[in-house]
Amino acid sequence: MAIVRYDPWNTLRQIQGDLDRMFGQRGPLAADEAESAETAGQWLPAVDISEDEKAYHIHADLPGVAPEDIEISMDQGVLAIKGSRESESTESEQGWKRVERARGTFYRRFSLPESVDAENIEARSRNGVLEVTVPKKVAPPAQRIEVKAE
Repeated sequence: MAIVRYDPWNTLRQIQGDLDRMFGQRGPLAADEAESAETAGQWLPAVDISEDEKAYHIHADLPGVAPEDIEISMDQGVLAIKGSRESESTESEQGWKRVERARGTFYRRFSLPESVDAENIEARSRNGVLEVTVPKKVAPPAQRIEVKAE
């Protein structure tokens, strides 16, 4: 059995999210339209984060999102990825029974340590996957200090 951190508000958030999806709304828990779009977005892309000795690597699944619709910024140690995937017009005569692919805006933020090189972040989109590479700063080697005998 796995140990899971208890979050008393998680059930309420899940119910609110289910109701929002069912009725196609953002819901009353968001303070206002601008704040809700900036902080939460309308869907969350799946993200994988890995680290090696030279960099942090972030892979976000963004099928159907054009690279020009993605905005990446780094501010005070927080990497932000936001963008949108627009809805295609669906005609009733096409026979649509169910649409499950999320549309609208997304917004993800990641706190990074101070040891990253924010000036050399690279991003590319390939086959619907956004790849962001955040290099680490090269740390100077430890300096040996000689102890003098008195």
